[in-house]
Amino acid sequence: MSSLGIRPLALGIVAVVGVFLAVPMVLGFQKPFIESVQHGPRGVAMGVVYNDETLVTNAAANKIPGYLPQLPPVGPKASAIYKNVQVLGDLSVGQFTRTMASITQWVAPTQGCNYCHNPANMADDGKYTKVVARRMLQMTQNINQNWQPHVAATGVTCYTCHRGLNIPANVWVDTSTGPGTDTGMGFAAMTPGKNAPSAAAGLASLPSDPYTPYLEKAETIRVIGNTALATDNHASIKQTDWTYALMMHMSNALGVNCTYCHNTRAMADWSQSPPQRVTAWYGIRMVREMNVGYMDGLAGVFPEYRKGPLGDVQKVNCTTCHQGVYKPLYGVSMAKDFPELQKVSSANGGPRLP
Repeated sequence: MSSLGIRPLALGIVAVVGVFLAVPMVLGFQKPFIESVQHGPRGVAMGVVYNDETLVTNAAANKIPGYLPQLPPVGPKASAIYKNVQVLGDLSVGQFTRTMASITQWVAPTQGCNYCHNPANMADDGKYTKVVARRMLQMTQNINQNWQPHVAATGVTCYTCHRGLNIPANVWVDTSTGPGTDTGMGFAAMTPGKNAPSAAAGLASLPSDPYTPYLEKAETIRVIGNTALATDNHASIKQTDWTYALMMHMSNALGVNCTYCHNTRAMADWSQSPPQRVTAWYGIRMVREMNVGYMDGLAGVFPEYRKGPLGDVQKVNCTTCHQGVYKPLYGVSMAKDFPELQKVSSANGGPRLP
């Protein structure tokens, strides 16, 4: 082949490769128009950036469903009429029925009551979904009563996560990588789980699983040391990558940028940070308790097809509740209309982690 024929061929190959490289880059960019809202003192770039198209999508995903009105606590209690009512037995029969109907609407609108119950014996615990649902009720009560530093008076209901789906749209399972993992791959061992765009980290080439070390385990979340020299600060660049991956997850989960929780003039300084940073601090610990205290304990209940490749159950992260907005359902409280979900019942048995 002549040199004249080789040149067009080479140029064609370069063009094709360029297209394949450009596509993921283009997909990672946001389309205009972009809105910026001042979020802190002027002159320190404290602005929260929003994408108009994303706002429209998120608004559609965060609509409040209609639900039955509250009923007065009159008549016999559910525990006196029905068998095996372990969490909501103090409700009246009317209140109990209304709560069950609401949970069906929130979690299993297609399957109905039979998703959790044996229609021939409603008291039967033979279906794993019923055992899980009972534990999720206990978890919801615990969140609303004990985690108000994060959920405030708004609270949560089953709908906050499920949105009409049996399984929340945003869940995760463990992987084999972590901040201290040595993959045995030579140089690649320095960055386990990296070097490929990660959806969990906003399509950045950061560790692909920031959930296991921080939202299940309690690895140290640190970037900047407290002293000029290393001394007792053992935060490495590799650990910093994992912290950034977690921050990217939280940013995408809430549909905000870094300045929602941090002051750009002093990212690590709590005294100069917005109040949202404290709320997020509690949120990390709340999610960790949900995963360790509730989800992990159900590993023996869930069937194998509902587990991850390492045999763990599907767990929650920030996106599970927030689904792209700074407050789940834009801060509208459904929990206020379900007082039975706001207080831990005497039979709850929920954990409180340190």
